[in-house]
Amino acid sequence: MARRRRSVRAKIFAIIVVPVTALVVVWAYGSVITVQNGMELLKIRAVYDNVVVPTQDVIDALQAERTLSAEYLGARMTTAYPELRSQRQKTDEAVAHLEQASAQAKDATPDEMWGRLRELVTYARGLNAMRNQVDQRLLTAMEAVEHYDSVTEVGFQVYDRLMIADDLDIIQQVKAVILISRAREVMSQQSAVLAGTLAASHMTKAEYDAFGKMTGKRKLLYELGVGQLDAELAAPFLTLNASATYRAFSAMETEVTDSVTPGRALGAGTLTWRTASEAMTVTLGELIGEASQTISDRTVPLAEKALWRMGVAAGVGLLIMAFSVLYSIRFGRRLTAEMVGLEQAAIELADRRLPAVVGRLRRGEDVDVAAETPPVTIPGTTAEVDHVANAFTSVQRTAIEAAVDQARMRDGVSKVFRNLARRNQSLLHRQLAMLDRLERQVTDPDVLDKLFGVDHLTTRMRRHAEGLIILSGAAPGRGWRTPVSLYDVVRAATEQVEDYLRVEIGVPHGPALAGPAVTDMIHLVAELVENATIFSPPHTQVIVHGEVAARGFALEIEDRGLGIGAEEMVQINARLAEPPEFDLADSERLGLFVVGLLARRHGVRVSLRASVYGGTSAIMLIPANLMADDATPEYAVGAGAAADEGRTGWERSQEES
Repeated sequence: MARRRRSVRAKIFAIIVVPVTALVVVWAYGSVITVQNGMELLKIRAVYDNVVVPTQDVIDALQAERTLSAEYLGARMTTAYPELRSQRQKTDEAVAHLEQASAQAKDATPDEMWGRLRELVTYARGLNAMRNQVDQRLLTAMEAVEHYDSVTEVGFQVYDRLMIADDLDIIQQVKAVILISRAREVMSQQSAVLAGTLAASHMTKAEYDAFGKMTGKRKLLYELGVGQLDAELAAPFLTLNASATYRAFSAMETEVTDSVTPGRALGAGTLTWRTASEAMTVTLGELIGEASQTISDRTVPLAEKALWRMGVAAGVGLLIMAFSVLYSIRFGRRLTAEMVGLEQAAIELADRRLPAVVGRLRRGEDVDVAAETPPVTIPGTTAEVDHVANAFTSVQRTAIEAAVDQARMRDGVSKVFRNLARRNQSLLHRQLAMLDRLERQVTDPDVLDKLFGVDHLTTRMRRHAEGLIILSGAAPGRGWRTPVSLYDVVRAATEQVEDYLRVEIGVPHGPALAGPAVTDMIHLVAELVENATIFSPPHTQVIVHGEVAARGFALEIEDRGLGIGAEEMVQINARLAEPPEFDLADSERLGLFVVGLLARRHGVRVSLRASVYGGTSAIMLIPANLMADDATPEYAVGAGAAADEGRTGWERSQEES
């Protein structure tokens, strides 16, 4: 399958479009990323107000409920005391508020954060089952603490998905605050464990081990978080570290881990734990809230700065892109115009100028090569296009010179054909005249029969000489002024064929042919009949029959040979309908070429088709303008002349006897 060709315009357009498209994509991508960063920074405000703060309220409520639940289980009360029931109600209210507030910031909340948020709400809504176990004392204080830990952990995972900005500093500060919040959560877990042990007046080995791990974890998270904060945000926490509240809390941690013995009663010092823990938790919560608020406030100027920077970059990028597109289009249009001009010059040369010159040469006109080969000029500044235009100028000059030389050569060959044919024709006329005189003088039948054979052979030679004249483009010198019967025309043509005795003529005597066309029609029919006799077995007949048609006279020459292939027959019919220029190298079917020239000269339609007998039929349709009225007195004279022109001397002698 042939490859699909693309125009120069399309290729130049593709060359221009690829870099321009890449530039547009890069500009658009950069602009989109910048806008997204700015919008995400602006979203932090909505997420902070509607998600972060309500989530922290839920975590605070869960922490308080966890501590009270552990205290209830450690004290072995028979019913849940009012403070625990009140805290459970506060927790449910905080969850409801979180669900309602977060719905307002759903579009601004990242998908992963929103998923964790819904998970937190689901877990918080499912606390009733665990609360029933607490009320029925089916859990230990430590087991209750662990259940609440799993719920608060989901809350902190909501914070972990808060990374919606690409500003590294903000991300680092948010992570630091989350670490401090987790340290506060561990502090709340410590309070819950210790609240249960205080209510039970002793600490189990599991509670003691858990408390020790929590202490180490709390210190690590708190130190990591404070260490990652910048100076502004870290200052309040450093002040807290130096305060009496923090020292009291730290001292209580040390006292519990150093002086408490698992399984024994707690010391009097541990009874002040709840006061120190609550003070530290409240203070740390306030500092975390202030730090979160500060970070949220920082995002607004950052977003405005990012959007402003994006606007400037987008404007400059748009101007550069517009300039690039306009320059590329202008460059592409110039180059395309040059290439299109070059294409039009080539088409002009190939489709109009060269065919026109060749047509003039075929008509015998003189052609001035210099005048017909003006230089091809393409407006533009591209050196390669100018070089190709000069090459086209050279090509057209060479092509026209070659056409002129070929026309001269054809004209010379035609003149040679014509001169040789005229000489042969003159000699053959003289020979026929001499044979005619000898035939009338000789009385010996054997000698007379041989003279008749020479007479027939000479007549055929004269036809071949006339064929050369036709190939040269001239017309034979012989002709008639009066109409001739088509029957006599066919008979005269048949008698110019070697195997004329195999030909059966079935043409009516009435229709006549105009005199000027008689010679050419005799030659045309003779060529077709000779082809039929040559390409059919010698024992078969060739039938020539004709009849009057609506548009003239139809004549059919039918042989009973092997026939012609369908593809070859199509080619022959095409050459008969529109004879090509004569080629000296194609001499296999000179007869059919002569037939095509004669048919075109007189408007006769000749075509071949398969015969019902397996051979080939040649159909001639002589147009009505070549037909003549056969009722004129000159008809008989013309008929006799045509018959005499084609018959041998032996046949004439038979008529005379």
